[in-house]
Amino acid sequence: MKSKAPLLLMEQMVMLVVFALAAALCVQAFVRSDASSRRSEARDHAVVLCQNAAEVVRASAGDMAAAAALLDVPYPYGGTDSPLEIHYNADWTLCDNREYAYCLKAQPVDADTAGLGKARVEITATEDNSVVFALDVAWQEEVAPRG
Repeated sequence: MKSKAPLLLMEQMVMLVVFALAAALCVQAFVRSDASSRRSEARDHAVVLCQNAAEVVRASAGDMAAAAALLDVPYPYGGTDSPLEIHYNADWTLCDNREYAYCLKAQPVDADTAGLGKARVEITATEDNSVVFALDVAWQEEVAPRG
């Protein structure tokens, strides 16, 4: 009677290959899930920060220096038409502008309508220079009376 050891060894090798393939697929799924989770977390932080900055810009009627003062961040630029930039590290805490992972920029834009001021608030990721989240904010401005 012949030994069944070679057949048993072959079955074990096939099972090992099947388990290795299943493990590789699971690891790949976990890596994709983690990356998706990180993007979602970054987008959630960006949405909250953009909404806060947009409300402050609207409350200050587009005066970026006043908005920076309300947000308690430095505004080193001259004039109210310069963009407001706030830098955040990878943990979404304020940092200096040398090593940052995200940049919030609030910049006035032309509204093409008298009596309407407008600005764009967006957060970009410095890793790939992609826009994480952006929104436009508008407010009423005084218009000189006719006549």
